Amino acid sequence: MYEMLHDGSLYDPAVPELTEIQAQRLEMLYDYNRTRPTESAKRAALLHKMFAEIGEGCVIEPPFHANWAGQFVHLGKNVYANFGLTLVDDTHIYIGDCCLLAPRVVIATAGHPILPELRERGLQYNAPVHIGRNCWLGAGVLVMPGVTIGENTVVGAGSVVTRDLPANVVAVGNPCRVLRSVGERDRQFYFRDRVIPPAFFGALEQ
Repeated sequence: MYEMLHDGSLYDPAVPELTEIQAQRLEMLYDYNRTRPTESAKRAALLHKMFAEIGEGCVIEPPFHANWAGQFVHLGKNVYANFGLTLVDDTHIYIGDCCLLAPRVVIATAGHPILPELRERGLQYNAPVHIGRNCWLGAGVLVMPGVTIGENTVVGAGSVVTRDLPANVVAVGNPCRVLRSVGERDRQFYFRDRVIPPAFFGALEQ
């Protein structure tokens, strides 16, 4: 049953073999969400217990929600997640180095059959999510099961990502679609008509 979490099979998530393990995991998540803002060392220690992998410099602001308390989540270095992150981590989620997750981002790996008779039985299936390094997911972005997002990609606030996105693009909408590539203008302006100061641009060239 435990293996069925990861092989794409239909399974019943309510069986005791799973719910008992899951309940133990969620005790750690409960503790994490009740840490004080000054307890950064305690938060870091809990994240290392909770997650499958976590690199240096990762910060997840409470409240944080995850079905398995991060058991199948793999974070690179320097990942920052603002408040309200929800990970439906019934199978593996991979997030690369230096990713930024804005408030209320949801990354889901679990789905349910369209056929009503199967849903009545409480069945579900899971598909992993891969997010490349240095991505930025705006506020309220929803990432659906089985999606891969390429490195350096920006996903606009409120987007619903139902299909793979390539690297080095800006994508928006519901369903999320590529708006444009990251290009030369982005090397000149950081927001609307605001020019990147030469000192910052010089640092990028080093």
